[in-house]
Amino acid sequence: MVVSKQVELIFPGKLKDKPVFYHIIKNFDVVPNIKEASFSTDTGWALVDFKGEKKALAGLFKYLESVGVSITEK
Repeated sequence: MVVSKQVELIFPGKLKDKPVFYHIIKNFDVVPNIKEASFSTDTGWALVDFKGEKKALAGLFKYLESVGVSITEK
């Protein structure tokens, strides 16, 4: 079953040069829709709607947490 989750993502500065959204699109069967975002040299913030199967979203969120992204469901 396809579901939609809106989450707030906080990116640590160490990820500023990493292609995180490329990996999301390439490796997970989800559709990200960035609603708002702000990035600086120290941190990044994004409000994103993700659509996909529950299992795919769970894998995505596990990946994001493993690379240091903080996730808050909205």
